[in-house]
Amino acid sequence: MEYFNSRRVTRIGVAAALYFVLTVAPYTLSYNDLQFRLSEALMLLCFFNKDYIIAMSMGCFIANLFSPMPIDILFGTVATVVAAIPMYLLSKRGSLIRMVICSLFPVISNTFIIALEMKIFMNMPYWISAAGIAVGEFVCVTLIGVALFSILQKSEAFMKYVASEKPQAKA
Repeated sequence: MEYFNSRRVTRIGVAAALYFVLTVAPYTLSYNDLQFRLSEALMLLCFFNKDYIIAMSMGCFIANLFSPMPIDILFGTVATVVAAIPMYLLSKRGSLIRMVICSLFPVISNTFIIALEMKIFMNMPYWISAAGIAVGEFVCVTLIGVALFSILQKSEAFMKYVASEKPQAKA
């Protein structure tokens, strides 16, 4: 039976808030034709725990409330969910190769979904938009994110916090 306790709710809230801050603070990097959302590196949290599917979706939704294109709330959140679910389903902790493969899900989903959004609502050329989105996502998730999380997963404390799904038994 699934349950939400204060630890899980806090972990989801902190991750969503971190995604929001890392998106909105560097505003011009996050909301242009060529997007470098540093927050997208956090998508790799979904590789470790399904709670982060909720966290990244919430963070993306809230960050996109500040987007110059209000429809980004829908398209961006859908792209996040489409990427996050298979990332978790195909993950295997400790496997760098699987992490790299999973890092490509946000690249692919954002490339096609956000480029479609830009084509429909901004009349931008689809393939040029797709290329710009793909480059930004690849840099932020696959290059920066994988490097960061391959280092962080070596920390026992980090892994205990990020990957734990059950409350710890009290001694």
